[in-house]
Amino acid sequence: MNEGCTVGRYLVDRLRQLGLEHLFAIAGDYSIEWLNRYVAPNGIQVIEEVNEVNAGYAADGYARLKGIGALCVTYSPGALSAVNAVAGAYVEKVPLVLINGTPSIKKTITFEQTGFSAHHFISGRETDLQSFEHLTVAAIRIENPDLAPTLIDYALTRCISERRPIYIELLQDMVDMECEPPTGVLKPARALSDETSLEQSVAQICAQLESAENPLIWLGVEIDRLGLQDKAMRLIRQLNVPFVTELLSKAVLSEDDGLFVGVLDGQASSTAVTDLASKADFILALGVWLTDINSLGWDPDYEKTAFASFDAVKFGTYFGGQVALEHLIDRILAEKIAPKERELPKKPARSVPTVGEADVITYQGFYNFIQQYIDRNTIVGADASMNYFGSLLLDVPGPGGFIVQSSYSSIGYSAPAATGICLAKSSDQKVIVFSGDGGFQMTAQCLSTQTRFGLDPVIFVIDNGVYAVEQWLADAAVFHSDQPFYKPCVLHRWNYSMLAEVFGCQGWEVGTYGELRDAVKGALENSSGPSIIQVRVPDKTIPDNAKWKTQ
Repeated sequence: MNEGCTVGRYLVDRLRQLGLEHLFAIAGDYSIEWLNRYVAPNGIQVIEEVNEVNAGYAADGYARLKGIGALCVTYSPGALSAVNAVAGAYVEKVPLVLINGTPSIKKTITFEQTGFSAHHFISGRETDLQSFEHLTVAAIRIENPDLAPTLIDYALTRCISERRPIYIELLQDMVDMECEPPTGVLKPARALSDETSLEQSVAQICAQLESAENPLIWLGVEIDRLGLQDKAMRLIRQLNVPFVTELLSKAVLSEDDGLFVGVLDGQASSTAVTDLASKADFILALGVWLTDINSLGWDPDYEKTAFASFDAVKFGTYFGGQVALEHLIDRILAEKIAPKERELPKKPARSVPTVGEADVITYQGFYNFIQQYIDRNTIVGADASMNYFGSLLLDVPGPGGFIVQSSYSSIGYSAPAATGICLAKSSDQKVIVFSGDGGFQMTAQCLSTQTRFGLDPVIFVIDNGVYAVEQWLADAAVFHSDQPFYKPCVLHRWNYSMLAEVFGCQGWEVGTYGELRDAVKGALENSSGPSIIQVRVPDKTIPDNAKWKTQ
């Protein structure tokens, strides 16, 4: 046994090897010794958060850029408060590590056999573990130091292989116990394909690509999660085929590319995208996840669309099981299909809209105006709200420059996720987040953490006084009538800009384009902490590409 290694040190060393530089945490007596004695002194900065769900969202945003994120909480009240964040990471395939500081074996046995309870206990050693077994790809409990290395390596390997959360119960009495030191470096498990399915799928797709006059490539979120951006770009270049993305994979490749047309998202798409999709005689959907947020009043044509995702290929009546996306792209590239000369669609030129300084900001007007501030060094985040629609049509030139949780769609995600994004981004990048007022009310304490650590996202809170997207989903006709909003959709109004005084950052309240221009200028000059810009818009104004449902 190597006396220099303990269970607590082992876990830290493995996390550092995987690239973790920051860990989000809430103080708890079952975990605080591990944080103090092992995490902070060994090269991982502890980011003290204000609540567990914000810590989870921050770790999620961090992981989307860094390839792994982690949070540490305390047993039951802490861990169960983080459930929603972990669930979102599970749905969206984000490699997240939840470390749960857990009562000692002695306390557990005492409770189970005598009923004498330690604080935070619910029903012994199974409650938290069983809760997270359904939301993670590995849930382990470290209650023996000799088994700790094997269990930790197993869980972390599952995390980086499947790009999904794992759960680790770190018992307080295990932290200082000696164990074997780490050996080697953890690597993702190999992707596996059935050779027959792979060959048949490649043959099906290549035949279509060779015969199609107007093929289209639709890039989905798995291109990002599996790190296939370069291979996808090589395929697009080789075929000389235009490509679109989905909201969840927006900006997976640069939107400045001449072959990029836009985001294919049902009736919320631009006319150029819907025209291209309707005229296409074959669509190759690589890594696309079908959700109601990706269809929005439109059904894909399954007879002309080959879907390669979730380790399978589906095209009309054809199904090929166990086909890894990476292997599929490699084999198609190897076929070296000759590109055809095609007249590619031209994207309309963007220009700064002409607006009066005193004109009242509208939802669509805000997005038309804000486009001028988004460049290759901007990372954009959009929350589950009407901001999905507005941000969908923005041009985001930086590859990987758009982050959204549009499959799970938990409102309030984006502002605290910006905490992690700011810590994971490169020094020359700027983070801009668009939040609805209802969602921001859920996680506004993120401003505290961002101020504390000198992080400088610009958070726009679109203040229309209602859960507009919930009203839109239930009855969108309200937005072009005199009918009132559903009562549950009406918010208690906050003065969001004044939160800057509470948390010690900078804030602006704007209602005209002149005020908005001044606020954005001030926010972009502020590098010492977060900027919150409260954007007042009329309550029944919505983005133009959301109006199809109001008719």
